[in-house]
Amino acid sequence: MTALFRGFWHDETGATAIEYALIAAGISLAIIAAVNGLGTTLNTLFSSINSSLK
Repeated sequence: MTALFRGFWHDETGATAIEYALIAAGISLAIIAAVNGLGTTLNTLFSSINSSLK
């Protein structure tokens, strides 16, 4: 039983996939934050243009 547990503890085959998933999640959160900020800025700009055209 201890040999099985020790083998499981030293097995690192899935570690790389988890690291890549965490990196992808971080990048996607950064992209979402940037697009959200850009969308707010564009909304303000278009609202200003719309009110000046009226």
